[in-house]
Amino acid sequence: MLVSSMQIYVMVAALLVVTAFTLMTAPAVKTAEGFFSGKEQGSVPSLWTLTLSQVTTWIFARSLLNAAILGYLFGIAGTLAYGVYYGSFLTGWLIIDRLRFHHGETSIQDFFARQFGRLGSYCYNLLVSLRLLSEVFANLLVVGIVFGAVGSGAWQVSILLVAGLTLVYSMRGGLSASLKTDVQQMLILLVILAGLMVLLLTHQAFEWPAILNSSPELTNPGWILLIVALLQVISYPLHDPVMMDRGLLADRQTTRKSFIHAFWISILFILLFGLLGVFAGLHRMGEEELMSTLQRLFGTPVMLLVGMALIISAASTMDSTLSSASRLAVVEMKIGQATPATGRWAMLLFMLGGLFLVYVGTNDLFAAVAVSGTASLFLTPVIIFNIWLKRDVARWSFAVNFIFAVLGSVLYFLETSGHTNLLGDITGLSHSYSKLLVITFFILIVGLFSFALGLEPKRKGSVNERRA
Repeated sequence: MLVSSMQIYVMVAALLVVTAFTLMTAPAVKTAEGFFSGKEQGSVPSLWTLTLSQVTTWIFARSLLNAAILGYLFGIAGTLAYGVYYGSFLTGWLIIDRLRFHHGETSIQDFFARQFGRLGSYCYNLLVSLRLLSEVFANLLVVGIVFGAVGSGAWQVSILLVAGLTLVYSMRGGLSASLKTDVQQMLILLVILAGLMVLLLTHQAFEWPAILNSSPELTNPGWILLIVALLQVISYPLHDPVMMDRGLLADRQTTRKSFIHAFWISILFILLFGLLGVFAGLHRMGEEELMSTLQRLFGTPVMLLVGMALIISAASTMDSTLSSASRLAVVEMKIGQATPATGRWAMLLFMLGGLFLVYVGTNDLFAAVAVSGTASLFLTPVIIFNIWLKRDVARWSFAVNFIFAVLGSVLYFLETSGHTNLLGDITGLSHSYSKLLVITFFILIVGLFSFALGLEPKRKGSVNERRA
């Protein structure tokens, strides 16, 4: 992203102001309950605190940039495809509601342990740990992209600055601080997005017909990705511990409303931000990249707003990610005593892990979404058979399902990174999204078939229904 020195100073100043305000309004938490569960002194979050927290944690920097990039490359189809992933709020609500009020569970890990023993909890914990690490990595990477070229001084300083500031207030208040800061940061993002939309919709070259007809061919990779998203949207929310954690905090009615409101608000955010990418794609020149096109079309005001939106959303996502990481490591995996001090050490280690991936990992932002989303497909049969239908399934079925999902995600990574072309040689497909669709279908077929074969007889009275 091309930014001037003045823009850098303004964005850094805005980040420092937000951090200072956060530290003042989110005091240090001293109890384990407040740090890990966000329930200081027995209180529970209100409907809109929970809703805005859900939205902020999913409208993160990587998502905003991905929505714009996909719109830039593939037109309205690309933006719609990415928006479909936010249907996860609806499937996530159906999952969490079933787990809590039909199975009587208070922990996702406990459910996997009861269904599949240690194998189940180990596999699930491995997946969500990788998911959390990828979130830290991807959002730090976006921050670097906002400030300068990869590897430049501005790139490195900005990443370390945002990582340090976010870590400070996250370690101070845990999940309690995250819930409070999510609401504040969401309100800031609303103002920024409103400003961006005014500048976009009043641009002399903006035309709705051109936007809506920006993906005329059915072979457009954006439409293929949309099908992939529809297939992955069942399993995607269960492998996101940030969303699942927030589904365990309030009563049934409040939880249901928060997920539904988070769905439509998030979709609106993604589609509106994606319009920037679609519009820029219609007016790009030659081999221009997204940010260069936006700079030419809108100049400094839009670039400054885009940069601030990405930085603030990155910070808001990482504090939620770190709070979920500490809960996962300390409460669920029982690594150390359940104290705020242990949770802070877990946050530090996850942040260091994310920084490590920034320097040794890929620069492809969508790769982390696709790889983790593909690996999470082993959860689809679990959701359908075990959670929704309340059936018991043999553990060998789970093991087969998990192995094929992991192999599929590894194959996708190798294919898209250029290390192999095995799938391309077999199918004749060249685009990564077409390959992803084939892999997704194959994993789902293997998983559903293995679970159908491994079904065990129904046990009478095995699960007690709970009333809300």
